[in-house]
Amino acid sequence: MDNIIRIETPFKMEDVKRLKAGDAVYINGTIYAARDAAHKKLIGLVNEGLELPFDVRDQIIYYVGPCPAGPGRVIGSAGPTTSGRMDAYAPVLIERGLTGMIGKGLRNEQVVAAMIRYGAVYFGATGGAGALLSKCIIAQEITAFPELGAEALRKLTVKDFPVTVIIDSTGTDLYKTGRIQYSRVNYNG
Repeated sequence: MDNIIRIETPFKMEDVKRLKAGDAVYINGTIYAARDAAHKKLIGLVNEGLELPFDVRDQIIYYVGPCPAGPGRVIGSAGPTTSGRMDAYAPVLIERGLTGMIGKGLRNEQVVAAMIRYGAVYFGATGGAGALLSKCIIAQEITAFPELGAEALRKLTVKDFPVTVIIDSTGTDLYKTGRIQYSRVNYNG
């Protein structure tokens, strides 16, 4: 498909700035998997002045708690979780250089403000498609917090992981612009 943008990690600022809300993207390389329990621990480390278990600069975090892998599989179903659960933590990580987040659902004003100020993108992954998304994960390892089970911090290697830019680094939000466009087409035409 010619209209899909392919990016490689690390997710550098030049790629952040060129993506626009609505762009279809395939991600290749290393991303990190973390949900709210792992985020709480990460921010606890920041608050204590300790090092994080990985350098968040130019990285992408996928909000996912994957299911156990079945026989012959790298990982089980790996669908996105609701991003709002990470909203209390995301601005701190964005300030430290996090450039991408993958999840589903709306983000609060503080997250969007941090994205604009420091340069970050929020990607949406299709909810309900976890089994299909897991096929794009070709390797995984627990990086930290193994006691959290499915919510442990994981390093994932992905190939052609499909996402859509929901909020770009200028703050343009596909959820808002999409509604406006839909209402024009369906109510004014």
